[in-house]
Amino acid sequence: MSGITDVNELLGSMQSALVDESFVFCTVKGQLADYIALDPIAMFRESEGLTLVLSQTAADKAVFDYESVFRQITLTVHSSLEAVGLTAAVSTALAAKNISANVIAAYYHDHVFVPCAQAEQALLALEALSHK
Repeated sequence: MSGITDVNELLGSMQSALVDESFVFCTVKGQLADYIALDPIAMFRESEGLTLVLSQTAADKAVFDYESVFRQITLTVHSSLEAVGLTAAVSTALAAKNISANVIAAYYHDHVFVPCAQAEQALLALEALSHK
């Protein structure tokens, strides 16, 4: 099933679901296989190291350093990886409320990581965006 590419259709049918857990971004050395038991929800390899997105609980158990704690908001519309404008619209709406947004696109949905203290405010901003 193909995802939606039209940004207006995406925004009009978008719903935002707040995940119950808190997440952190950590950087580690080595290979993903070294950390698979921590059950990362995302990873990205950079020249400086491996970035893992982990539950805060897993990071604390592993005694990893992290700078900030985030909540995950899943945009439940099935967006195409080739859609143009969804990330920009979401980021702009959150920036207008002074909320940082770390967006990860997966096959079916986009996932926005926002600071824990601003999660509810972010949900309201995204709800307003989908009703424009």
